[in-house]
Amino acid sequence: MKKMCLLAAAASVFALNAQAADWSNEFFRPYIGADYVYSDAKHGGMAKHAKKDYNSWMINVGTDIAKYTSVEAFFQQAPERKAKYNGGEIKSDFYAYGIDLYGRVPIMCSGFNALASLGLANYNVKYKYNGDSNDKQRIGYRAGVGLSYDFNNNVSFRLMGRYSYLGMASLDNLMEVTAGLRYTF
Repeated sequence: MKKMCLLAAAASVFALNAQAADWSNEFFRPYIGADYVYSDAKHGGMAKHAKKDYNSWMINVGTDIAKYTSVEAFFQQAPERKAKYNGGEIKSDFYAYGIDLYGRVPIMCSGFNALASLGLANYNVKYKYNGDSNDKQRIGYRAGVGLSYDFNNNVSFRLMGRYSYLGMASLDNLMEVTAGLRYTF
């Protein structure tokens, strides 16, 4: 259900001006993107022996809301990771969805932009060990810095470093690096 709500929100961004869309307004420019995400997790409690690194993907849709400000919704999915512990196997995975506010500052006339972001995300973390399972959900806070490069008026590359605080006993925080492409309409 949560995934459906996120997809509906994404579709509404594009349906908003479907009739005779004029995307030339620099203050309202919707975009869609895809990212690779490397996450380093700080596990604790029963999960402290779980794998700490995750390779995941993220899709996002957003729009500029001012000259150097944008808002973006995202969905991230990390595949299941397995680790051996005490003769058993710990399995862990997570998914997240949320919203980030981005600010950017052009770096001279080079096409590069310095980025900063703040956001909230709903994280769903699952652990399985010897038949027991633990499924937790928590709202986390996110902050990031990065760099983007505009290839042209529509296509850009973005690289971000992000810290996400969850504060759960099983998962305190995530340090992430994301890299991906954006297409602006």
